[in-house]
Amino acid sequence: MSAWIKMIPENEATGILRDMYHEAMTPHGTVDNVMKVHSLRPHTMHGHVTLYKSVLHHPDITLPLWFLEVIAAYTSIKNNCDYSLAHHFMNARKLIRDEQRADEIHASLEKGQPEKIFDGKELALLEYAAKLTTGVADMTEADVATLRAAGCNDGEILEVNQVVAYFNYSNRLLNGLGVTIEGDSIGYYK
Repeated sequence: MSAWIKMIPENEATGILRDMYHEAMTPHGTVDNVMKVHSLRPHTMHGHVTLYKSVLHHPDITLPLWFLEVIAAYTSIKNNCDYSLAHHFMNARKLIRDEQRADEIHASLEKGQPEKIFDGKELALLEYAAKLTTGVADMTEADVATLRAAGCNDGEILEVNQVVAYFNYSNRLLNGLGVTIEGDSIGYYK
């Protein structure tokens, strides 16, 4: 089983669901379980795909994609979401293109010690991501001021905010419905 609720297989999809599966297809030619879990309500899959593509695959993103994938992985670690961590750290690993550095980054994030690898703007953004995930009620304007002081512009702050917000949504979807990676091609990139 790949989730605690029914998921309609791709070969049984008709109408709007078939169209949504086509829209959600990865470069591997598959539809991941994170999208299939919406199959009983395809309109929610449409919203999910649209949000995902806007925060991680839009041409106007300015921060390095590898770093946004690291933000996604760190958010998923903070939420104990093994599904998103498996997919998005694989994406980061492929984009970093340095196995040793990727392993060091992964280890530092798992330990909750990004300062072992990152500094400056990147560290400030990772700390913001952690607080936004685990202490959202404690967020203040000072958190944004800290990011600006570290060299972030408001557009970069918004990009990280949206990645973190998306992954908090997705992690809750996945963990709340028991979605597993069974049958998925891990990672977005070939």
